[in-house]
Amino acid sequence: MEIKKGSKVKVNYKGTLEDGTVFDSSEGREPLEFEVGAGMIIPGFENGIIGMKKGEEKEIKIKAKEAYGERNEQMIQPIPKDKINVGQDVKEGMTLALQAPTGQKVPVKVVKVDEEHVYLDMNHPLAGKNLTFKVKIENVS
Repeated sequence: MEIKKGSKVKVNYKGTLEDGTVFDSSEGREPLEFEVGAGMIIPGFENGIIGMKKGEEKEIKIKAKEAYGERNEQMIQPIPKDKINVGQDVKEGMTLALQAPTGQKVPVKVVKVDEEHVYLDMNHPLAGKNLTFKVKIENVS
């Protein structure tokens, strides 16, 4: 059975950056399971596995815009220091977890701290990066 929109798939994968750094992998875990076209994963990954079959392996190269998008400098936001309560001194380079309106925890990076504000980079950590995935299709239904 060939993967198409609406297929339910199980995929083992290893994701790397252009310099070869591994940023995510299913190794040692259950395969990633999702419905193709449901918007649960990045578009470039979904598009890259369409047409594949169970047992097939492939390397998928994904440009930033089809992954987590390009970096957006407007996503760096100054937040008054008194609005950030993490129980420790906030320092440049730290990663904090903010709670989104959906209740989901979102990682943000502290890029600058001054007298009154903490500047948080709300871009996804992989924004602006081209990604490569080695994938193996474990199941298609």
